[in-house]
Amino acid sequence: MMLEHLQHRKQISIDEFYHIRSVSNQLCEYIDRIIYMSPSPSTQHQRISMRLSSALFAFLQGKPCEVFSAPFDIELKREDIIENHVVIPDLSIICDKTGLTNQRYIGVPDLIIEILSPSTSKHDKVVKLNLYQKFGVKEYWIVDPLNEIIDVYRHENGCYQFPVSYGKSDHLLFAVGEDGEHEIDLALIFDQL
Repeated sequence: MMLEHLQHRKQISIDEFYHIRSVSNQLCEYIDRIIYMSPSPSTQHQRISMRLSSALFAFLQGKPCEVFSAPFDIELKREDIIENHVVIPDLSIICDKTGLTNQRYIGVPDLIIEILSPSTSKHDKVVKLNLYQKFGVKEYWIVDPLNEIIDVYRHENGCYQFPVSYGKSDHLLFAVGEDGEHEIDLALIFDQL
């Protein structure tokens, strides 16, 4: 079954999803038993992704956590949640590596970053925000290239707190694992896009 035929189909199983992915060779995500297509990123999107990835990689050198960039499947899994979801975040940081396989990560990353595009903005701000909150992703960054802003959601007391917004002239503070806080100069991320 090709993906274009799924527009009229409401829900499928996780096994069907993996089968469809294997025969179609297209990037897509599986949330609430529905397939969502992943569009090709723009040049601006790729620049931001590479710059953030480089900054995070440099910070994590010699530390137990690791940064992964798309396309890399995250199969969200927690013992107390029986649902299956497969997402392809633009970037993720994983500290508990017990869930890493050759094909994907099964578990909950410590940090997930999504870079908005016109076709994914609502999906990233609503569907994925709620999904990541439900699974307890400690930090979720939504990068808005058009407005040169990063909204940072931190998981506290079972839910995301009101986001802290960082602009192009700010230094974004974040903590991953047990290594204390680090900062990223956002001018280096958003300059000359």
